[in-house]
Amino acid sequence: MDKRKLTFVDLFAGCGGLAYGFVRAGFEAVGAVEIDPDAAETYALNIDENIFVDDIASIKRWPKASIVIGGPPCQGFSQLGTRNPDDPRNQLWREYVRVLSLTRADVFVMENVPQLLVSAQYESFREEARELGFHVVSGILNAADFGAPQSRRRAIVIGSRISEPQLPPTTHGPQSASGRPFLDVRSAFTNPTRLPNKPSGHNWHVGRSGIRDTSLLRYRAVPPSGGNRFQMQDALDADGLGYLVPRCWREKPSGTTDVFGRMWWDRPSPTIRTEFYKPEKGRYLHPVAHRPITVREAARLQSFPDDFIFPESQRMTSVARQIGNAVPPVLAEALAKVVRDHLKVGGAAKEPRTRQTSQCA
Repeated sequence: MDKRKLTFVDLFAGCGGLAYGFVRAGFEAVGAVEIDPDAAETYALNIDENIFVDDIASIKRWPKASIVIGGPPCQGFSQLGTRNPDDPRNQLWREYVRVLSLTRADVFVMENVPQLLVSAQYESFREEARELGFHVVSGILNAADFGAPQSRRRAIVIGSRISEPQLPPTTHGPQSASGRPFLDVRSAFTNPTRLPNKPSGHNWHVGRSGIRDTSLLRYRAVPPSGGNRFQMQDALDADGLGYLVPRCWREKPSGTTDVFGRMWWDRPSPTIRTEFYKPEKGRYLHPVAHRPITVREAARLQSFPDDFIFPESQRMTSVARQIGNAVPPVLAEALAKVVRDHLKVGGAAKEPRTRQTSQCA
């Protein structure tokens, strides 16, 4: 196996967060698919130009590869969605199985929301993978445990036809062997260079435009580093600005504490989602500046380096969606390293069993 090139194909590739970690660990991309043309453009600029911009079901041929990586769209499983079991996106795992057969991959790595692991679709996927000869392990990993300055819990599934694989050991936090502390928001916004509190407009250090004066008054009423909407309401009432508190908040005296909340300087950020530029969606206000976080700040919290190119010709909402949907590259690299070691120790697997249901249409 040491003499064999480590290659991967990337399904539902997005902008390339998962692939970037595998490239950093020594793998080579040999094929990818992504239906969103903007995300595919970002992937081509940073990972590999060999990416299909199409529905995965339309691609009939795939190159051989050491591993298959990727996460089927999660909206059908996410707590933020309807979690409709009949959502057609929940069936995309069947395409994943088809590609496993066509590529003759020895290993696969799948990433998704935690709810995937308790779904009927996952049970079916796991059985299909086992019939192809894969040993399958799964778990819920937090990106903060692997060096991301963000708390982000994701389901990780690793399958191997060689032997039973392992999930990666944590590298940060009190439970890690190294004992290295979690990275926090302050470290993300100051390393490798300090991002000024006033957005520069350079390299996506750009925030939401068109913010109304009434919203600015709300932002200013939220206390620094960790303030929430309840403290904002108290401050507005004290200043005679209680009319700025929406009636729905008045009538909901508990819960949704992250809405209009500020991030803490000395903690990992909350999960970066696709609309992180909207503080009405979560704890997305800067720790001290009176604004939501910028695109570049969100990218750093996801552990993307500043030289990872997000085309400035694309709309901010599109780039934000790519960042919010991505796998943090530091988590991806930890996965890639444990897979790389597994492949080198175990060597190539036997040929997969041929199943008529997994043949190319």
